[in-house]
Amino acid sequence: MTASDSIRYRLALADGFVREARQDCELTRWRSCVDNAQLAVENAGKALLSLFGVSPKTHDPGRQIATLIAAGVSPEHLRVALAEIVLDLQALGPAEHVLTDYGDEATETLPWDLFTHDSAAHALALAERVLAHTRRILTLHAPEPR
Repeated sequence: MTASDSIRYRLALADGFVREARQDCELTRWRSCVDNAQLAVENAGKALLSLFGVSPKTHDPGRQIATLIAAGVSPEHLRVALAEIVLDLQALGPAEHVLTDYGDEATETLPWDLFTHDSAAHALALAERVLAHTRRILTLHAPEPR
């Protein structure tokens, strides 16, 4: 799979998960909305990692992108663009994924009891923002498809 194939695939996944998160929000399925928003963010991050030839086999692309930023990714405008999105990638990272699937095992709180309309709306807005920002970055930096 080429970098452009991987980017296209990850963006399609992110789009699908955002669509499902919107539907979940409309149906008041808060846990499912947050879960799908998290998957959208994760796949958007993996699309960005594909720019650098980094294998997207991770559940924490925000951490890997933070490492690339710290290493001094160039050009500088790409590093700045990534820095603008990295906190959002980390906000809906693997910890949130565990909560949506397993709940809070320390307190034995089920996942359906952890999320509210507000947390779902916040997660959905964050996923939409990450996806839009990812598209802007990729428009400027993605390799041309073969």
